[in-house]
Amino acid sequence: MLPRNATRFLAAVAAAAGLASASCSSYASYSQYRHEPYSTGAYALSYQRPEPACRTFNSTAVEDGILRIKNLTTDPDLFRLFENTYPNTIDTAIKWRGFAANNSEEELAFIITGDIDAMWIRDSANQVAPYRSVLKNKDDDLASLFRGAINMQARYLILSPYCNAFLPPPEANLNAQPNGAVYSVTPPYDRNVVFTCNFELDDFGAFLQLSHDYYTRTGDVDFFGKFQWIHAVQSILSASEALRKPTYAPNGEWMPPAYTFQSQTMTAFGTLGNNGMSYPVNETGMVRAPFRPSDDAAIYDFQIPANMMLSRYLESTAGIMEKLPNAPKGLAREMRDMAEGIRAGIEQFGVVTAPNGQRIFAYEVDGFGGQNLMDDANIPSLLSAPSLGYLDANDTVYQNTRRFVLSRSNPWWCQGPVINAVGSPHIKPGAAWPMAAIMRAMTSDDDDEIINSIWEVLQSTDQYGLIHESVNSFDATKWTRSWFGWGNAVFGQLIMELAERKPELLKESFQPRHRDLRQEHRN
Repeated sequence: MLPRNATRFLAAVAAAAGLASASCSSYASYSQYRHEPYSTGAYALSYQRPEPACRTFNSTAVEDGILRIKNLTTDPDLFRLFENTYPNTIDTAIKWRGFAANNSEEELAFIITGDIDAMWIRDSANQVAPYRSVLKNKDDDLASLFRGAINMQARYLILSPYCNAFLPPPEANLNAQPNGAVYSVTPPYDRNVVFTCNFELDDFGAFLQLSHDYYTRTGDVDFFGKFQWIHAVQSILSASEALRKPTYAPNGEWMPPAYTFQSQTMTAFGTLGNNGMSYPVNETGMVRAPFRPSDDAAIYDFQIPANMMLSRYLESTAGIMEKLPNAPKGLAREMRDMAEGIRAGIEQFGVVTAPNGQRIFAYEVDGFGGQNLMDDANIPSLLSAPSLGYLDANDTVYQNTRRFVLSRSNPWWCQGPVINAVGSPHIKPGAAWPMAAIMRAMTSDDDDEIINSIWEVLQSTDQYGLIHESVNSFDATKWTRSWFGWGNAVFGQLIMELAERKPELLKESFQPRHRDLRQEHRN
């Protein structure tokens, strides 16, 4: 285990380097230690915000949001976890902001995922998304960050639409370190631009969702017609259409896939089978997703949650496209047609019969009858479908699926005295992901379920006051990743959403004794 207090360690490092006490240390190191003042509740959570001078972006709107939640909460541990996590992206992960070399008006933002010094399209979109609740117009201090992230993602999606993580742009003048892993990928990519090239369909959905969020909050339609957004959408449509094709033509002839991936790896989930081509698929209208949001290889390529996300946000951002005078004719219609085709494919092939006879969403299918009944903690997940806006939480198939996901019927359901939540093959059985417990609360209207999920997340931080990637469901001292930007962002988003839809829950006590009393009362 890591030391409980880093005061002496940091002092020694500062002294050795000849630095002043106010110097900025690496957050990758900083987050591995607990820092005073601790919260005054039973969990004594560490304070994990860097000093103001060391934060990577400062936002008045975010600070005002933190103050608002402070005034709404009574539990010191709950507020401390929010205080650490909600601003974590802007405090620590905005590695660079600037402008494109060929256009001094095109804002760019390079946002690292946390302890990995690269920008994942999916992660960066999710890391910025929680700030939509305090984004009011295009002149807000956060609006530039949204625009910079969208423009940066657009560039990457045009250059290498099948890749998922990227190195900083040349404009940043950062010491970019190319990934030394050995990959064989079709189509080829530039290793000085791309960090990893696992094609994850949710990257497309994440880019469109961030675009939707920015437009919905600001109404700034002009932005989308100025730079590369239209071309990025065209790149998404072209790549998606190529990956909708089945393995065999109508006459039975084999058709090579548009994307292949092989790597030297110690895990079966780190590469694609069948010589990098994955396994055959039938025609369904859905888009292949060879890798999951966890970066793990799929079993069957039609991943239902990623297709849900893409369908929902193709439909919503088509409304932006049709407002742009410089958009190619018919492009918005093309977006809607694909969205409708994907949704039809989900309904036809993605809804299956569970062992208990109920109709549920499969996690993955192949269109030949193959189906993988599970859920993964990483978002988009089956559990997250209402949060994606794909369907209503009261949908019958969703409720059947939810009961399946949150039960021993799901092979990646992790149960124990510390936390009960969905896990992932990305780690191992028994390693629950707090992010899944957070999503459980975000998609529930049941007060007890929400309160219990938050309590388990508080208990799972091992007093560090940050959201870990995974936690042993029986031992909170066994966890992965001290700095996981995506997980921190999702918790901040949950609390901001509860402030709108169930503010009374933020007045609850989340101390262990209070929880015991609640359980006794229910029993």
